Parts: sequence; C-alpha cells; structure tokens
Amino acid sequence: MKNKAKIIIPIALAAAAVICAAVVLCLFYFGVLHINNPSKSVYPVRGVDVSHYQGDVDWETLSKQGISFAFIKATEGSSYVDLTFEKNYAEANKTVLRVGAYHFFSFESSGKTQAELFIKTVKKSEKALPPVIDVEFYGAYTAKNINVKEIKKELRELVDLLTEEYGVKPIIYADDKTYELIVKGDFSDCDLWYRSVYGAVPDGIDWTFWQYSNRHVLDGYDGGRYIDMNVYSGSEEEFSRY
Repeated sequence: MKNKAKIIIPIALAAAAVICAAVVLCLFYFGVLHINNPSKSVYPVRGVDVSHYQGDVDWETLSKQGISFAFIKATEGSSYVDLTFEKNYAEANKTVLRVGAYHFFSFESSGKTQAELFIKTVKKSEKALPPVIDVEFYGAYTAKNINVKEIKKELRELVDLLTEEYGVKPIIYADDKTYELIVKGDFSDCDLWYRSVYGAVPDGIDWTFWQYSNRHVLDGYDGGRYIDMNVYSGSEEEFSRY
C-alpha cells in the first residue's frame, strides 16, 4: 500500500497541477483573468482603443461601462483610412466619452504624406484628445532591418506637421521595443502611451497612458471578443484638464 501511495500521490498532484494550469489559461483566454489589473483608486480614469476589428460598436452601451475615453483608429500609412473610423468617431462623440483619433505609423511612407492623410481624415475639434501616432513593428519590419535614423526623421516630420495643424503635440504610442529603439530620448516633447500588457506598471518611464490589457471583455461591439484597455496616469480632475 505504501508503494502504491508513493506512486498515486505524485500522479494526483501532477494531474491537479495540469488541471489548475488549464483552468488559468482558459480564464485568461476568455478574458476573465487578467495579468494586469490596475487599482481603480490609483488609476481611476480608464478607456479603450478601437478599430475596425471591433466591428459594429454600440457606443452608448460601451460608454456606460466605467470608461472615460476612447481612441479610434483613423489612418495608416499614407493611403489607408480605417473602414469604421467615420462612423465610430461620430457616434463616440455623441456620448460622454472624451474621444481621440490615432494613426498607425508606416516605415514605408514619408512623414509628410502620412500627415496629409491624417489631417484630411480627422477634422480639428477643441474637445478632442490629442492625435496619436502608433509606432509598432509590423510585417517584415523589425528592430534588425529598419533605418532607425531615417525612421526618426520621418516620425519627427509627422509630429511637427500634426502639431502645427492641431495646435497640440501628438501622443506617441509605443511598446518596449519601439520605445527603446525609436522613441526614447528623441521624442520626449510628446506624451507617451505605453503598451505593456504582460508586465506591471511601466517602471522608470514617464507615461501618460498605459495600455495594460489587450484581452478585456466589454459589451457593445460585435467584431470579436476582446478590446484593448488603458489607464490615464493622473486623477479625474487632471484628466478633465488634459
């Protein structure tokens, strides 16, 4: 019996560990369990970012789920306009949310042509959040095969042209890789929206917005299960003045 116990107990413990791991993975996959769960008392201002991936958005429903702002994808590169931007931007602005638009930066286009597309697409509005430039690696473009000096030059031109048009410095969205290689040190004049969905609060980085989850689940959209969640670094009063 003792020999059987020596065999059965480790097997049972191993099986229990596998089951627990499977349950945790399922909860994470379905958006029930989150790696990051920022304190609402510390970060009371929360918001989402959306694009055509969220499909048809019911903004009235979405806006009533503890969020204060929404960034909506407008453009990408020098020729692409998000299919749902016009509708999303109009409908979101009918709610109590503060709304902003973002541009996905292309490593293949000049800063000038990218600025022209965004300016043509996103009209000036006094109540809008600052425009956002999303700087991420994509496709074949990685840290190993881009001309960093040239990319910084084009990004600076885009920043300057958007500043001139909208009267406010754009926000730059970056993850750890693009922040370290492209943004850090050269674009400190712009507020930072930092993506860190698998780590804790970005430490040692002066961020204004933090994208803490890409697997959140809310009601009000039919394009997929998940939506990105973000927090603002300050208080509600500070955000009202932002």
